[in-house]
Amino acid sequence: MTSLLCTERLCAGYGKIVAVRDFDLSIEEGEIVALLGANGAGKSTTLGAIAGLVDVKSGRVLLGDRDVTSFAAERLVRLGLSLVPEGRRIFSRLTIAENLAVGASGRGGKDAETEERVLDLFPILRERHALPAGTLSGGEQQQLAIGRALMARPRILLLDEPSLGLAPILVKRLFELVAQLRREQGLTILLVEQNVHRSLEIADRAYVMRVGQVIAEGTREELLRGRVMQAYLGGRGLREQEVEAAT
Repeated sequence: MTSLLCTERLCAGYGKIVAVRDFDLSIEEGEIVALLGANGAGKSTTLGAIAGLVDVKSGRVLLGDRDVTSFAAERLVRLGLSLVPEGRRIFSRLTIAENLAVGASGRGGKDAETEERVLDLFPILRERHALPAGTLSGGEQQQLAIGRALMARPRILLLDEPSLGLAPILVKRLFELVAQLRREQGLTILLVEQNVHRSLEIADRAYVMRVGQVIAEGTREELLRGRVMQAYLGGRGLREQEVEAAT
């Protein structure tokens, strides 16, 4: 069976710097897959390379059986791949409605039906529809960033550090939302996160990266049992008490 998304020996980086080496990944339709690792592990670079925003030095990115390695980000959006970038990157001076319209532009312009679904999912965006996006709190801005990506009607959603800077109660709600998107909309999700505990609660599988390479992969149970993962968890990735809480 052909995976919805896969990479083959992907090497990517910036200029002469290769930040990701020989990265192999596969995601089946309807899966949530987490990409875990400490700062500098290459997680965001990997996501950027898949999304057409970071140079691919060698290797391939495939959507289904189609090689999309050299495709621009805009073309990938039209093929059903949407990225929610780290730091949200909303347009703070534009209204919430205008931010959502930007998301819809990648798939042909205004889409009232999809916008209604997004506003149902995030009631605060409906309530403040005509206000500048900069008036939203951090958690609300993250909702807008996800809503903007959903306006492109993606088949696969890439989430880059969505919990970054959020209060614990908002982090819990965010991960519940990610699970809901898969459950109710059938979305396939690739999640880049440093919150190992929360990620492993909702992910079907995970890859662990260190210095640009995969050092472990598997299900939650497999990773928590594995020696490589234990070595990673014993470092800066996750404290021992968090491992205990996840088991």
